[in-house]
Amino acid sequence: MGDMQEQATPAEVSGYCPMFQQTVELIGRRWTGAIIRSMLAGSVRFSEILANVPGLSDRLLSERLRELEASGIVKRTVYPETPVRIEYELTEKGRELKAIVHALDEWTHKWGSPQG
Repeated sequence: MGDMQEQATPAEVSGYCPMFQQTVELIGRRWTGAIIRSMLAGSVRFSEILANVPGLSDRLLSERLRELEASGIVKRTVYPETPVRIEYELTEKGRELKAIVHALDEWTHKWGSPQG
């Protein structure tokens, strides 16, 4: 076995990355993780997401869904029925957050709450 040098990861190259920071601030906003998790579990209607995230207000859910839509993580579809039906789904970009959600789940189960 030769002495192989490992490739430096972006985190090893620089202690700060503005794109990483923007992503953490978007995904780390209050309730955003729970909304994404609910959507990964199959929730597509506003009322389903609201019911699956205790303590989340409809005003805040609406605001977070708009932010996620503007970021290309969520797609909003309006069905012109009576009454009008609106569904939300994760885009490909949003579905790729599944691995991150699972990694955080594993970390949480191993280490408990972030305050503990």
